[in-house]
Amino acid sequence: MASLLLLTLFLCFTFTAIPFFSPVTAEPEAKTYIFRVDSFSKPAVFPTHYHWYSSEFTEPVNILHVYDNVFHGFSASLSPSQAASVLQHPSILATFEDRRRQLHTTRSPQFLGLRNQKGLWSESDYGSDVIVGVLDTGIWPERRSFSDLNLGPVPTRWKGVCETGAKFTSRNCNRKIIGARFFSKGHEAAPGFGPIGGGINDTVEFRSPRDADGHGTHTASTAAGRHAFRASMSGYASGIAKGVAPKARLAVYKVCWKNSGCFDSDILAAFDAAVSDGVDVISISIGGGDGISSPYYLDPIAIGAYGAVARGVFVSSSAGNDGPNGMSVTNLSPWLTTVGAGTIDRNFPAEVILGDGRKLSGVSLYAGKPLDGKMYSIVYPGKSGVLSASLCMENSLDPHLVRGKIVICDRGSNPRVAKGLVVSKAGGVGMILTNGVSNGEGLVGDAHMIPTCAVGANEGDAIKAYISKNPTAAATINFHGTIIGVKPAPVVASFSGRGPNGLNPEILKPDLIAPGVNILAAWTDAVGPTGLDLDHRKAEFNILSGTSMACPHVSGAAALLKSAHPDWSPAAIRSAMMTTANLVDNRLLPMTDEATGKPATPYDYGAGHLNLDLALDPGLVYDLANQDYVSFLCAIEYGPKTIQVITKSPVNCPMRKPLPENLNYPSIAALFSTATKGVSSKTFFRTVTNVGDANAVYSVKIEAPKGVTVSVKPAKLGFSEKIRKLSYYVTITVDSKNLVLNDSGAVFGSLSWVDGKHVVRSPIVVTQMSPL
Repeated sequence: MASLLLLTLFLCFTFTAIPFFSPVTAEPEAKTYIFRVDSFSKPAVFPTHYHWYSSEFTEPVNILHVYDNVFHGFSASLSPSQAASVLQHPSILATFEDRRRQLHTTRSPQFLGLRNQKGLWSESDYGSDVIVGVLDTGIWPERRSFSDLNLGPVPTRWKGVCETGAKFTSRNCNRKIIGARFFSKGHEAAPGFGPIGGGINDTVEFRSPRDADGHGTHTASTAAGRHAFRASMSGYASGIAKGVAPKARLAVYKVCWKNSGCFDSDILAAFDAAVSDGVDVISISIGGGDGISSPYYLDPIAIGAYGAVARGVFVSSSAGNDGPNGMSVTNLSPWLTTVGAGTIDRNFPAEVILGDGRKLSGVSLYAGKPLDGKMYSIVYPGKSGVLSASLCMENSLDPHLVRGKIVICDRGSNPRVAKGLVVSKAGGVGMILTNGVSNGEGLVGDAHMIPTCAVGANEGDAIKAYISKNPTAAATINFHGTIIGVKPAPVVASFSGRGPNGLNPEILKPDLIAPGVNILAAWTDAVGPTGLDLDHRKAEFNILSGTSMACPHVSGAAALLKSAHPDWSPAAIRSAMMTTANLVDNRLLPMTDEATGKPATPYDYGAGHLNLDLALDPGLVYDLANQDYVSFLCAIEYGPKTIQVITKSPVNCPMRKPLPENLNYPSIAALFSTATKGVSSKTFFRTVTNVGDANAVYSVKIEAPKGVTVSVKPAKLGFSEKIRKLSYYVTITVDSKNLVLNDSGAVFGSLSWVDGKHVVRSPIVVTQMSPL
């Protein structure tokens, strides 16, 4: 009877409604499309949106995901003609093609200012009962970092599940890993990855939340790993490994698959599930691999993050690894916290000793048999002018040239560790990995399989010059283990994504930086520490670098702050981190840029380097609500229908257009037109909320950018029990004749509110842009 009723309802509706899909001739190759649907258009006869979407197709269609929480709509595998037909339906607000994205691939908690006996760890009980959702490659649950020893019951608000699959059972979840899911439908439907491409390769992957790549295990343990004693990677970085929020609970969402990346449709489904499951924090170290930032309404990470933040979930994301180029930062939406990478005060030194006695410094995580000081001939295949040989690409080296020698390989194109395998296959005994101009002096350690030392561009040039002048050039490589207390630190990593913001330069991105170079964390047993198929070594822990490693530090930090301040919004948590961030290194000098050795700027580090010792008690915060983000979207001239793609609910923009720079952000970016001559001014509006002592009085302190005048009204803010929020105006005035921009095309300063206890600092960026 029930089935007859459903059939009757289906027939009644399909005779009167406009179908999503009209029959067309089948096309040879389908693609995955994500459709944003106006949820308010669903006829009441359908119990769920899935029933509605399914009924609207007049022939069977492969619906992959239905989105209900952060986004209303569905993804489906369709031919382009079918997709075009669906777009004609009046309930469809937008569509975008599924896109493949890439992962942005110990001692760091102490480096952030965390201490065992006092401060944020003790105030937050190490993040106990806060739930961190990690969207990544899954998890290796047996690691000590994921023990649930002495943890209390799973929080009662948790509504998630522990999905089972290949080598992953319900017993792999516990009171630490309280939930695990995997999302592969978008991946399997993608051309070249689906049935035609063979789908998931079960010989190297697990159809389950189990991690075959290692990246997800590493990021999860960085954010929330338990204390693990006698941790190291082959003797490097030995000590106690622990995440930033050791007692926080983990919810795992596997959206990325070994060797094939992560697809938007699966990422959006994971956001949808995570919010429904009840996570408090989402960590996503994923971004576009093409260096192009999509508008917010075409970016599923931005859309999913908005839906999460709108429900009170803090979302941290990686800034990308395309630095030091300007405008290389990714994940730009203002509701996301975008994290760049810095170094910590630990390094893994190695040195190249040349035949003439010179010693050139580098880094390495090589743990095999050393060269024991023996000198070997060195050769640079790139001397021939063949690019592939200079990069040590597969099958590019002549065994007669390199056998028994140390080979110089230029960084770029193929993985750094893969170059060593190419050298080894050709008979080489070791490798010197040299940076080019784009990488400068920025170095990261790798667990090489042959004796290898990575050196900066200057050292690389010196070695190549030595070879060109000495037909009998020789060298050896020495390895010096682990050293701590390195100065200077932090330094902005050369690879870290840089500003300005390529979509809306009125919003400074990245927001801040965190440890992202040579980070020790848990690892999978499925692959060796290099991740190469031929690397059969097993490692409980691995050392990786990337903004992927920086992002989970901020995710763990957000868990601690959420535990200590349950009533704080995602924007308040971000503000606390940004306004208390460090600008100096451990020499008490301004932070420098690894790529150039020069002082870094807010385009490199945003508000500064994460300092959790101060973020617990920031004094004032710059808070934001959903309507503030809607006003920002109106300000950048998105129409109501376009905004609804992001916000789910219909919106109305005010008659008087708001200004994007008036979003209540903890930083200020002033853009002036190059066409404006003489004196010009811009005024910004900000509101601060007192989260410190009730009767505090703050005075403004201004460090004006060179050639710029900055004034603030009022210059004092007095709070009380009844007055917790106060607003102020900032006027920035420039004279085009006196404004001299630096190499990055801007000048920088700051505005701080001080009360004798707190310094609530906001960076100021002033730049000129050509009119469109």
